[in-house]
Amino acid sequence: MTQSTSSHQAAGIASPGLAPQWDAAEAADIIAAHAGMEGATLPILHALQDAFGFVPRESEAMIADALNLSRAEIRGVVSFYHDFRSAPPGKHVLKLCRAEACQSVGAVALAENLLRRLAVEWGGTTKDGAWTIEPAYCLGLCACGPAALLDGEPLARLNDSKLAAMLRDTGATVMP
Repeated sequence: MTQSTSSHQAAGIASPGLAPQWDAAEAADIIAAHAGMEGATLPILHALQDAFGFVPRESEAMIADALNLSRAEIRGVVSFYHDFRSAPPGKHVLKLCRAEACQSVGAVALAENLLRRLAVEWGGTTKDGAWTIEPAYCLGLCACGPAALLDGEPLARLNDSKLAAMLRDTGATVMP
């Protein structure tokens, strides 16, 4: 285990690209720690995603049993909220703002170009596992759009050349 991985795990946060392997015992501990809370479903799902980088399908039955809900109800919550992932993320996660303020300053074309260049769709991860591109519905950076979060860090006033440089700097495989 690398220093970066162990420090993130100690903080209870899985880094993109460094998500720990599925551990049923750890998931059971997480679920048990939150099961007594009022409205425990979302806190459990967030804690599992913090621990594993995504909400493992294997955990859904465990959550359903602990909360006396159906597996379909848990799957419905995971699939309804855009922030929950059902698969491990790429090494880098880029959340592009899709809100109206960013759309009005070019975010739609920016997103289309990026998705085309990386050959992914929204929520997808590049074939090399380097990038996951996710939609975000307002990052609160409306005056600085188009905006995004790169591995949790805000980016503002994005354009094609800034995104191209960012991809180049990280060694991303891009389509022309």
